[in-house]
Amino acid sequence: MKIFIFLNRPGFMMAEDVANLYHKTAMSNDTLLIFARNPVYGKVKTRLAATIGNDKALQIYRQLLEHTAAVTQPINADRVVYYSDFIADNDAWDNNYSKAMQRGIDLGERMSNAFKDKLETGAKKAIFIGTDCYELNTEIIANAFSELTHYDIVVGPALDGGYYLLGMNSHYPKLFNDITWSTDTVMKETIARCAELGLRYFLLPVLSDIDDEKDLLNHPILNGS
Repeated sequence: MKIFIFLNRPGFMMAEDVANLYHKTAMSNDTLLIFARNPVYGKVKTRLAATIGNDKALQIYRQLLEHTAAVTQPINADRVVYYSDFIADNDAWDNNYSKAMQRGIDLGERMSNAFKDKLETGAKKAIFIGTDCYELNTEIIANAFSELTHYDIVVGPALDGGYYLLGMNSHYPKLFNDITWSTDTVMKETIARCAELGLRYFLLPVLSDIDDEKDLLNHPILNGS
């Protein structure tokens, strides 16, 4: 099993340099897939709402949507927002984003369908992100696209055992089959599947999603502090 981890070493480009280079050279056949839940009262951030209430949870989720829109705007790629329930108008995604519906029974099938739709119709690289990671920034996404030139898969590990980003340059449906979604083994299972398939992968920095009240401790701005 081969593991490739991003290291900042003397003589290597820093993330900001990679992002600047990528912005200059990226082609429109790169696609960013953004999975978003519709911000409906009582239906988003339910684990968070269990301790802080639905009003506050919805407010925080709207902030996460705005943050995701802000950090993805500069990315030189086709950007597609995949909604969970219905395609909305007059929201954070009205400016230079395509809009579509998620299709599939579970998260794995929905992600696989999105990757397949793009990678089998002209896209050379595709990256999936959600809208739960307040630590995600433009440089990390740009670096992920850049690394897909050298690796088959790019993964952004989350502290909870999942991942906040998954990128690939070809559709690999087996990466989405028989994964125990929404558990702390998703990342481990995905990396094991990459090894089984002989795929070379690159690991981005570990970041934290916002799922529980404890996740707000490092991000007081989300909690109005």
